[in-house]
Amino acid sequence: FHSIAVTSSSMASPAAAGSGGLSAPLLLPVTDPDAFYGKGPDAVPKATLFDTSVETGLTTEEAERRIGLFGPNELVEKTVSPWVKLVKEFTGPMPIMIWLAILVEAIIKDVPDLLILLFLQLLNGFVGWYEDYKAGNAVAALKAALKPEAQVKRDGIFKTINASLLVPGDIITLSAGAAVPADCEILPGALIEVDQAALTGESLPVTMRAGDVAKMGSNVTRGEVEAMVCATGGETFFGKTAALIQSVDEMGHFQKIILRITFGLMGLSIVAVSITLGYLLLHGEDILEAIAFCVVLLIASIPIAMQVVCTTTMALGCRMLADEKAIVTRLTSIEQLAGMNMLCSDKTGTLTLNKMVLQDYFTYVPGFTKEHILRFAALAAKWKEPAKDALDTLVLNAVDKTPLDAYEQLEYIPFDPVKKRTEATLRDPQGRIFTVTKGAPNVLLALCEGNRAQIEDEFNRTIEELAERGIRALAVSVAYQGEPMKMYGFLTFLDPPRPDTKVTIERAIEHGCDVKMITGDHAAIAKETCRVLGMGTNILKADVLPMVDTKEQLPKTIGDDYGEMIENVNGFAQVFPEHKFLIVEALRQRGWSCGMTGDGVNDAPALKRADIGIAVQGATDAARAASDIILTAPGLSVIVDAIVISRSIFQRMKNYVVYRVACTIQLLAFFFLTILSVHPKEAPYNWTEEQLGEPVPNYFVLPVISLVIITILNDGTIISIAYDYVEPSPIPERWNLPIVFSVATWLGLVAVMSSVMLLHMGLNSHNKGSTFEEWGMGEMTYGQVYTMMYLKVSLSDFLTVFSARVANGFATDRKPGTALLSAAVFATIISTVLSLNWPFGPATKMESLTTGQAVFTWAYCIAWFLVQDLSKVGLYKLLLNFDVAGLRTELELKEKRALEMKGQTGVEGRVNQLEEALKEVKVERIEPLEREVRALRESTVDNGSARLMPSGSSSSMI
Repeated sequence: FHSIAVTSSSMASPAAAGSGGLSAPLLLPVTDPDAFYGKGPDAVPKATLFDTSVETGLTTEEAERRIGLFGPNELVEKTVSPWVKLVKEFTGPMPIMIWLAILVEAIIKDVPDLLILLFLQLLNGFVGWYEDYKAGNAVAALKAALKPEAQVKRDGIFKTINASLLVPGDIITLSAGAAVPADCEILPGALIEVDQAALTGESLPVTMRAGDVAKMGSNVTRGEVEAMVCATGGETFFGKTAALIQSVDEMGHFQKIILRITFGLMGLSIVAVSITLGYLLLHGEDILEAIAFCVVLLIASIPIAMQVVCTTTMALGCRMLADEKAIVTRLTSIEQLAGMNMLCSDKTGTLTLNKMVLQDYFTYVPGFTKEHILRFAALAAKWKEPAKDALDTLVLNAVDKTPLDAYEQLEYIPFDPVKKRTEATLRDPQGRIFTVTKGAPNVLLALCEGNRAQIEDEFNRTIEELAERGIRALAVSVAYQGEPMKMYGFLTFLDPPRPDTKVTIERAIEHGCDVKMITGDHAAIAKETCRVLGMGTNILKADVLPMVDTKEQLPKTIGDDYGEMIENVNGFAQVFPEHKFLIVEALRQRGWSCGMTGDGVNDAPALKRADIGIAVQGATDAARAASDIILTAPGLSVIVDAIVISRSIFQRMKNYVVYRVACTIQLLAFFFLTILSVHPKEAPYNWTEEQLGEPVPNYFVLPVISLVIITILNDGTIISIAYDYVEPSPIPERWNLPIVFSVATWLGLVAVMSSVMLLHMGLNSHNKGSTFEEWGMGEMTYGQVYTMMYLKVSLSDFLTVFSARVANGFATDRKPGTALLSAAVFATIISTVLSLNWPFGPATKMESLTTGQAVFTWAYCIAWFLVQDLSKVGLYKLLLNFDVAGLRTELELKEKRALEMKGQTGVEGRVNQLEEALKEVKVERIEPLEREVRALRESTVDNGSARLMPSGSSSSMI
């Protein structure tokens, strides 16, 4: 509201030294830290920049000199070529391992395996690059938001130029409807109103006068005045916001997790390959043959499809969120959203509607209602014309205009920022002439000689109480011809919360995500909004936080210095973008997985800095481009829906990682053990050249073709885990890698144990008294042993996923998704068919199995799967018993939160229990229990919200 709107913060005043439009130099003391424009060796004393003649402006030559010195009035972009990004996709640790395997295959001239590995490498690289290529560029959006033209005075003449050519010291014109092209100081002249909600979070336009600074990116809504450019490009408020966004350049959380897993497997691989290579060379193996053995180990240790499967799983989550009207711009943000345990939110336009709405009313005329006050307020406006400002819009949209036409408007005086009121003289249907005035309550009260003495104390007390709660008021007074003016009452209004905000915050807290408000609006307004939303009213101002240099990296001690204070409050008010950025960074340094919601330019740096940035519907281009998720529908409820969906996606990815690590360990350990300890031509196997028809190999190694088939078939179908049935966690998720690796290692070792035992039985099958002979399985050829082990590893791999997908329980405790079950049936049937009818010929040294051998392998795998799953449950019990890596603490918290969400504990749970007890107790016990229920009910309702009610007296505040 005009007269209550807070004026903008002032900078050092370059124009204040002059008056009446005359040129006057700015003389700042040399001790003033703001006495210089720019930093470093290029800094220039402001006194030499801001001595421009208001009458003539800068000369063309001086403007060209300054643009050469300070650069154009545009934001500096920090971009990376898409081709550089593409190259990076093929130079990470995992791609390097695959390149190494491809190189070895090239050396030993194994073309089929080389081509298969190359295809997988290219698939992984291009999938990751394409996803990154689709992401938005926040700085580019900020640059696009820079308005292209400005009215500037050069050589004494006003001309229209490209806004990028403005320099410090230029004289420009700011007029209604125009954007502010650079930070500029208002020169002496008329007052103007500037909408800078997107920059500062203030809900209403700000009245600016000589000496105030209008920020680049804001818009003039009323008035016209000349101004002097005091900052351009990166030195503007807008530019510093862009600099904060550019300072965020680090690897995402999910990439870090994948790298840690990859490095862990790489470490195992390096140790195993090194020992194996040394062993083979010491035993006189040919160097190329030794390398061939090692490449098998290397291939076995690379989780080749991990990136593709996880990407596909997250892409499914993106489609699910799109159905909920939330667009994901960064795929890996799905994983981070699942772990979000702190949500910082802007107020204006995010938690609130960014639209002033009438609330209550207060009247000093007996019998008057809200409609009466509204009608008189509307009469002090041009109701037949489009509204000129936010408050006229507010009033005229809320009133029935039809009765107004019965009045004749004789005179109208528009809003004057100096007088802080609007006046109109009218003739009513009875012919009486009167003047109606609306405006700032304290200004109008001073004019109300008719009833000021009777109402002044109560009026002032009520207005102060409202102001303390951040509620604004519009007073209405009337003076009939020949009578003194009387205060008729006032309307209260504010920017209300979105309809679903309170429920969304409650649901977020239920899901283990704390919520804090961070706003550029005033502290009283922030406290009132927090009170209405049940967020707590411990709100601090920005003066408790340091101002950070946007061009320098934030220190790593921000979390230690300010983190505890930030954690212990409900929010901050009157902050700048630098403060929002600092708050989010401090929370991240304290270990919080921090989300941020916002809609304005001032939110963009914090949105970019946060682990997960969420732009609400109607957000600026800068906010949308800096965000990971963009909401396309009104309201915030989709945020909690997104949390639930992301936690389901996280569960699927975690289950897949456990499975993938287990299978990798199974293959790695199996090949390592068989190369070192299984020698077919030695006892107890004693295979001979006559039996094989060729020299007996010194070591047992599955052909690479079988590993590649396992990888393509199993990993290709395991993508169906993206559709698996899971139960989302009631608390934020985290990668508990010690537990992931412990469980995966155990599952893998059990599978290795079973594989080594089966291999022993297969290689020993031709000897008298072998297990196979005793079981009536008969003798196996060496090629059939190869095929049996291929089938066994393939079946064990897919059966392991059913154990890995249920953490603390048996595989049968939770039904699998239809897609996963179908994929398992498909993959295992194909593997079985291949083993019964091996299609790749004798060159692969593998032979088809008999039906009996295949059935035996199936039975053997199922039996060991039961052992594997049972032992996994035992391992979990052991880990829980000793609370390894906080596993038991985390599980207990999940169970407690799940019960609370089902209404079985907490205040609501106690209410439910008491209500159940009421149905069963005797009559004499009902009354005490009802009292207890009522007390608990009242404790969950916010009863502190005062509300103004219609009344004929001045004591209607409850």
